[in-house]
Amino acid sequence: MADGLSALYQDLLTGSYDCVDRIVLNGYFRPGQNAGGFRIWWHNLTGGVETLDNNHLMRLAGRFSRRVRGWAKANAVPVIDCRAGERKHDLAEEYLKTTPVKQGVFLILVRKAQAPIWEVSVSGKQHHLERKKPMPYVNHYSFHILDPDWGHVTIKISGHPPFPAQIIFNGHEYVACQAQKAGIGFTKEGNCFTHIADAAGLAKIADTLSEESAIGRLSQVCERWIYSSCLCFALDLEEQQRSGFRYQYSNYQLEYSRNLLLELGGRMERVFQTLIDRSRTALNLDTIKTIPGYRRRPRYRTRKPKSAEWEVTVEKPTYDLTIFRLHCGKLTWKIYTKGEPVLRIEAMAHNVTQLDCGRSLEKFPRIIAELKGMLERFMQSLSCIDQCFIPDDTLERLPEPSVVGKAKVGGIDFNKARMRRVAEAVLALSWRPNGFTSSELADQVAQSGPAASGGYSPRQAASDLKKLRGKQMVERVGKTRAYRPTQAGLKAIAALVVLREKAIRPLLAAAQEIRPSRGSQNPTALDRHYETVRVGMAAILRELGVAA
Repeated sequence: MADGLSALYQDLLTGSYDCVDRIVLNGYFRPGQNAGGFRIWWHNLTGGVETLDNNHLMRLAGRFSRRVRGWAKANAVPVIDCRAGERKHDLAEEYLKTTPVKQGVFLILVRKAQAPIWEVSVSGKQHHLERKKPMPYVNHYSFHILDPDWGHVTIKISGHPPFPAQIIFNGHEYVACQAQKAGIGFTKEGNCFTHIADAAGLAKIADTLSEESAIGRLSQVCERWIYSSCLCFALDLEEQQRSGFRYQYSNYQLEYSRNLLLELGGRMERVFQTLIDRSRTALNLDTIKTIPGYRRRPRYRTRKPKSAEWEVTVEKPTYDLTIFRLHCGKLTWKIYTKGEPVLRIEAMAHNVTQLDCGRSLEKFPRIIAELKGMLERFMQSLSCIDQCFIPDDTLERLPEPSVVGKAKVGGIDFNKARMRRVAEAVLALSWRPNGFTSSELADQVAQSGPAASGGYSPRQAASDLKKLRGKQMVERVGKTRAYRPTQAGLKAIAALVVLREKAIRPLLAAAQEIRPSRGSQNPTALDRHYETVRVGMAAILRELGVAA
């Protein structure tokens, strides 16, 4: 694996695989996005623009609704009007368990959502089109479909022209379908593979979603269903051809995950909780969400009489689910446990525009590559904080001056409160994919408390960053004004912060106590280690004449 976290726990892993998870594509009719193109499309559909008014547009939306409900009644497909706050995906999963449908539409869910709607004002022979503002809430129809290659596919389409749509896929569903066809045995719990007979073979299938060929596969499955199973209720096939209505597709939301399969679930839980304890303060994490389960993960391996076979089960809160989550604008990173032995790390783009890679479907492999790089940089930062390290001569070299370019800069004194807050701020910002600027560093330092009597400005942050660059702890990101810590620098900064805040400071404070402490009522393993070191440290300080 390319990331440090996987290499750090390589001895505990039985396998791993990368997979593209949630894929959301926008489907749109390009001419219908502007008034002139929409007017031409209406002329091709009806033979003129005389009928282009609000009444005829509403009739088209009403026809869509009547046709959907009539077809569903004739084919025994449930149509459910969802309430606000109701989770449509969970509802679809319940129907999926009992549906006799093997391929095609098995459920239609209806719910109101905002959509761009054209409003027509008629003056004589002039038909003026404008978007309604604010965007109104109209019925959207979610067609839940079983596809032979992609499993459960959802197409959500607005009943009003130009019928914007969203197509939702799940990469794990695709991998499961392809692995079943290839004869690879596996056990799947919800959206996760917990046991794999051929991990290398399944990982090879999952990697195909990151290749250029994935563009054709996504386009093919969209074309397979959106015209014949969704749009046909608004425009039949002859009307689609006559008016030239064709969808184009763009990326909207994407998720990329790395799944680490550990040999024992109990050991995985200890590793994960330790990782959280070491990282939450350094990364300035406010909250960690835990969903309790009703079983403990096994501490010992259970013997199986045969290899795991293909199986799909519904995800339940069997084990405690702890979610470690970080946000940066429209980007999110998550680490959490899945099922019994799986540790999953995810990188999500809630809107791919923030990645600055383009949105068209042809950019899909590039966006996935960017998400993969973000994921690996995040895991690298976690591994550096989890196993921090400082060379022997670093403490002696830090106060010495250094050279950046042709400029001579001063050394670093971690005994000063300002520099310590800067180091903590660098750790908190280390996971950001595009680095951080001096202004963002100044804001982060200001959040931790006043660094000096006059505050902490971006100019001071730039000066401190230059000092860190002189020690090769921080580097500039290309030719931009952003910075990021180096791998060695991140380990050194984390080690310095941990040594001072978690080791030296508590021990010195404990060694100077006049009255012996009773200790905690329910000591943890770390508390017992602290007490052992405290007693030894007190003896050393007494010998040196430091302790009272």
